[in-house]
Amino acid sequence: MVSLQHLWARTGVLTLLLSPLALLFAAVSGLRRLAYRRGWLPAVSVGVPVIIVGNITAGGSGKTPLVIWLVNWLRAQGYRPGVVSRGYGGAARGCVEVQPDSAPAEVGDEPLLVHLKTAAPVVVGRDRVAAARTLLARHPGVDVIVSDDGLQHYRLRRDIELAVVDAASGLGNGWPLPAGPLREPRSRLDSVDAVIQVVRGAAQPQALPRAWRADYRAGQAWRLRAPQEEMPLRQLPPRDWLAVTGIGRPQGFFDMLDAQGVRSSPRAFADHHAFRPQDLPAAGAVLMTEKDAVKCSGFAGDEWWAVELDVAPESGFIDWLSARLKR
Repeated sequence: MVSLQHLWARTGVLTLLLSPLALLFAAVSGLRRLAYRRGWLPAVSVGVPVIIVGNITAGGSGKTPLVIWLVNWLRAQGYRPGVVSRGYGGAARGCVEVQPDSAPAEVGDEPLLVHLKTAAPVVVGRDRVAAARTLLARHPGVDVIVSDDGLQHYRLRRDIELAVVDAASGLGNGWPLPAGPLREPRSRLDSVDAVIQVVRGAAQPQALPRAWRADYRAGQAWRLRAPQEEMPLRQLPPRDWLAVTGIGRPQGFFDMLDAQGVRSSPRAFADHHAFRPQDLPAAGAVLMTEKDAVKCSGFAGDEWWAVELDVAPESGFIDWLSARLKR
C-alpha cells in the first residue's frame, strides 16, 4: 500500500499503462451506481437511521477514528448507536459480533478497535444489510447504525453520507483504480451530505464541496503491557523510539509524532499488517497507533506504547450534524 500511495500521488508512465483498466473500472462502477439510482437494483432499509462514514479513495483516509468519535458523540446526545463494518483483514465469514476478546485476525483490527474504544455493539460482515439486521436482532435497543466504510455498498439504504478525505493526499492523481486511488469519480462528493477533511500536522484543507475540517492530533500514550498506565506524549522520556505503524497513510502518524516533539525512527508496514513478535524488537522502545496495538498486545515488550488519537471536528459540523439528526 505504501508503494501504491506513492504511485497514485501523480500521473506517470505506469498510470497511463493502467489507464485501460481504470476506464473499465470506472464504467462498471458507474453502471452499478446508475442501477441503484434508477431503482433497477433496490436499496434495503433496516428500520433505523443509517450513517455512512466512507470515502471515494482506496487506502486509509481516517474513517475509523471518525467513526469512534461519532459513536461516542451520538451516545452523549442520548442515542444508542451500533456499528457495522466489513471487517477488512479478518477471516470471519457471515455476520460475526465483535467481542472484547475477539481476535483481530478473525474480525479485523478496525472493528475490534471501535468496540474497545466505544463499547458499542459491532457486527462485521461483507453484506452490510445482513450485518445491520444481525446487529438489530441482537441489540433491539439500537436506534442508529454507523457504517464504518460502505459508501459504495449501495444496497444498504442510508440517511446520511459522510465522505472522509485526507487533506494531505487529497484525491491523488484523480484517476480511477488501479491507475489512481479513486473508487468513484470526484463528482461523487457533490452528492454526499458532508465531506470531512482530516487534517494532520501542517496539512491544509483543499477546496471541496460541503467540506468541514476535522483535526487529528496525537493524544495520550499508554503502555501495552499496562493499559491503565498513560501519560501525555510529550512527557515520554527521550529514548531511541521506533515509530511503527501498519495503516493506510503512515506518514500521518509520523508527522503527528514530530509535531509533539517526539524524535523517532519511522518504520511503515502495509495497511492491516498482521504483526508478529519478530517484526519488532522486544527490548526496544516502540510507539504505535492503537489500531496496531490491538494486534500486538499479546506479545508486547515492556516499553511498547500506543498513541491515542484525538479527533476534533470543527463546531460548525457538529451543529450541522445535530440539526440533521433531529430532522
